Amino acid sequence: MAAEKAHTEVPGGHGGGFPPFQKDTFASQLFWLVIAFALLYVLISKVALPRVGSIIDARRARIDGDLAAANQLKSSTEEAMASYEKSLVEARSRAQTIGNETRDRLNAEAEKSRKALDEQLNVKLAEAEKTIAATKTAAMTNVRSIAADATGAIVARLIGTAPAESAVASALDSVLKR
Repeated sequence: MAAEKAHTEVPGGHGGGFPPFQKDTFASQLFWLVIAFALLYVLISKVALPRVGSIIDARRARIDGDLAAANQLKSSTEEAMASYEKSLVEARSRAQTIGNETRDRLNAEAEKSRKALDEQLNVKLAEAEKTIAATKTAAMTNVRSIAADATGAIVARLIGTAPAESAVASALDSVLKR
């Protein structure tokens, strides 16, 4: 039955199955397992876990510091925005005030200029009316003398003799009064 051996068995090798499950070596293997586990536990608890804990604490401290810095920057940004908005409101108010003052000043100057022009135009208009009245009076005087001469010449041509100047003047006065 040597040919029926398991294909994993090597000639001259151990027989009887998997060594951890063998009854005669089980107690010693259990003893060494407990010792290895205890050493591993001590090594991890004394060396590895403090290092991991310090790394986690450092990260936590860095994150807390970064969050505090971010909050501080956020509050300073909000203060800067509030200051900017306040400055913007003040600037708009000043611009509105300057615009109103400039508009009022220009309106006052325009009104003053308009009044001065009105006065100049009224003076020129009064002078023009005087000139027109004088010209009209002069023209009427000339018209009267021209009309008297023309009337005298027409009557002289029609009747053959020149009329008296007083008769022509009285006839013109009665016609002009109508």
